[in-house]
Parts: sequence; C-alpha cells; structure tokens
Amino acid sequence: MQYHVNGRLVPAEAATVSVEDRGFLYGDAAFETCRAYGGTVFEWDAHLSRLEGTCETLGMAGAVPDDLRDRIGATLDANGLSDAYVRVSVTRGVQPGKLTPATDVEPSVVVIVKPLPRGEDVWDGPADVRTVERRRIPESAMPADAKTHNYLDGILARLELRGTGADEALVRDVDGAVAEGATSNVFFVDDGTLKTPSLAGPILPGVTRAVVLDLAADLAIPVETGTYGVDAVRTADEAFLTNTTWEVRPIATVDGGAVGGGQVTDRLADAFDRRVEPLYDGSD
Repeated sequence: MQYHVNGRLVPAEAATVSVEDRGFLYGDAAFETCRAYGGTVFEWDAHLSRLEGTCETLGMAGAVPDDLRDRIGATLDANGLSDAYVRVSVTRGVQPGKLTPATDVEPSVVVIVKPLPRGEDVWDGPADVRTVERRRIPESAMPADAKTHNYLDGILARLELRGTGADEALVRDVDGAVAEGATSNVFFVDDGTLKTPSLAGPILPGVTRAVVLDLAADLAIPVETGTYGVDAVRTADEAFLTNTTWEVRPIATVDGGAVGGGQVTDRLADAFDRRVEPLYDGSD
C-alpha cells in the first residue's frame, strides 16, 4: 500500500509525520472519512466543505490544499483501488514549544486508503446498540460540526461497550436526550414518520445523514427532527444508523430490546444504492 503524505506518495510503512506535529501532540487537526465508489469519492463537495469548515473553526482557514482531490485520486490509482475507504487528515503541522497556535500554518496533509469493495458487508449484521453513560460534549465546549482528531468522547463511549456484545454506543447529551452513536447518526421510525435528532443539539452533521434526509424527501417519507429520549428509540417501529462506511445499517436491538429495520429502512437503503450506482458509469 502507498499513502499520500505532504504532497508525495510513500510506502505505507514510511508514511509518518513528526512527533512534534500538533495533530499528534494535541489532536489539533481536522479529518474526513470518505468512500470511493467506482473511483469517485461519494459526496466529495460535502466532505470538502466540512473539512474546510473544521479548519476554519480551528483557526487555520486555507490549510486544505487546492489539489486535495487530485491527491486522493493519485492514492487510489497508486493502489489500484476504485472502491475504497478514504481518510484525509489536515493537521496544523509542527509548531513546538507552546499551546497557543502560531498564525502561520504549514499543515501536514495525509491521505490513507484501504480496499472497501461495494457489496461487501462491512458489518456482520444489524447493530446491537447500548446506551452509555458518557455524554456528548456540549456545543458551548466543543463545536459539534468540527470533525477533529480529538475523538476521546467517542473512544470512551465505545469503551463502555466492552463485554456487552454491543456494536455501537447510543450517546446522549448532558440533558439526557439522544444525540448520536459514537461514530454514527441515529434514525428511527414512529408511525411512518422518519425521526432523527436535530442539529440544534450536539450532533455531527453527518454526510450520509444528509443524503438519507434527501432520499426521504424524494420518496415522500415524512421527516421530523427534534429532541428525543432513549425510550423513543427503544420503542420505535424500526431504527437504523448511518455513517460513511456503514451507509444505512439497521438497528437490531437497543439496550437488549428488539427494534429491527423495516419497510422505511429498506426503502432508504435501496434508494441509497441507486444514488451510488451512477458513479460506476461516470454519469453522476
């Protein structure tokens, strides 16, 4: 495998950044997880916009290189991949000596790819989800739309799942309302209406989340965003998770109680497949 590090392709084993890089020292970096279908990065404009927005939040606007998409393409080509997991990281770079960032930025930019064939399951089955005690960091402390290298809240949430057999953590906000999964957005269906926590809460605006909401509109599925307790998900008619690699993943159980997918989940998963298909013939 070859990765792209600071403007050049290097063997994976030689793909390194300095130990003084602020992405390593402080988590002072932005990243995006993308997926390539047929050699095309799905929803690239949305991923790029969020990456640039995170960099702006971190006070390093302009750190994303203009040729980033070309770097991704070169990395896919170098590894002979058309269907792949793609991760892009932009750190503040090496600024040793103090916590306060310098004004000038020489970012480290890294592109990592891994094979992820279309149609090959990336999960063993519908997800078993368990509510955890770890709460989502409030917006007043950390902007929810900033996707940074500091993922300790998600890691700590997933640590609570050890020994439970659960696949994903259901994370609440500080007031006890459902926020999201550790690495996913949460949807559920109640009496035919598709519901998901509002972005007014500490919710990452997931790219796949936005696609699913668009698909629901196309299919004339009623949609509601709001504030919901855990019981709303536990007693839902059906429920599912979304993220870039899982796409649309049904929820089998919540805290041990059966939920499952259903007609709405299946319709949205099928519509997602149809959204991806044009990428294979270049018609998107």
